[in-house]
Amino acid sequence: MGDWLSYTPSDFLLFSARTYYRLFEFYNRAIWPAQILALLLGLVILWRLHRGSSRQGVVMVILAAGWGWTAWAYLVEHYDTINWAARYFAIGFVIEAALLIWTGSVRNQLSFQPYKDWIGRTGEGLFVFALMVQPLIGPLVGRDWKQAEIFGVAPDPTVLATLGILLTMDEQPPWGLMIIPLIWCALSGATLWTMGSRDAWVMPVAALGALGVAVYRVLSARGQRGIREPEGS
Repeated sequence: MGDWLSYTPSDFLLFSARTYYRLFEFYNRAIWPAQILALLLGLVILWRLHRGSSRQGVVMVILAAGWGWTAWAYLVEHYDTINWAARYFAIGFVIEAALLIWTGSVRNQLSFQPYKDWIGRTGEGLFVFALMVQPLIGPLVGRDWKQAEIFGVAPDPTVLATLGILLTMDEQPPWGLMIIPLIWCALSGATLWTMGSRDAWVMPVAALGALGVAVYRVLSARGQRGIREPEGS
């Protein structure tokens, strides 16, 4: 029993921080110049949101493409070489991609209103953070630029961008679409914390913020309905 108590979480990690971030360097080199296309598609999402159209099937298709690409090109083809669980993570990413396509494009059930209230603007801000700021965090904390994580081709910024877009929904938060992104934020944060990464807080803090805002929207909507019902009776 005493031997087990002497272990730390890092003792159970299958790879070192150096190996983990070097993998991103190899990955970025292998897929170049896909990163440029991914960033351009991210700008397309911003443009579509600024157009003001409530129905945005194109946005969901782009997000789904990012989840699908990341599942195969990064998780299966690269991350799986150092972490046997990556193939199971990839299944979750494929499921999320399918849900985004089915809900947002095929059934066209999602309505976007990023400027309706502060919650929508917060969601758009989270998307901009994932698209433009998150790739800079690694280099700012001392990692090589070649190891930058880019929206649409790397998991963390793709996940946060998706959470941001889901917060811009006009209706109640689409909880079914938020479950997998929130789980990934917890897994990613735990992995980075175990490796001692200085940016380990980014994913869990962003996820908790997104979850808190979504819950607030639900409670606020219920409160407004409770106020209106007596007036109509």
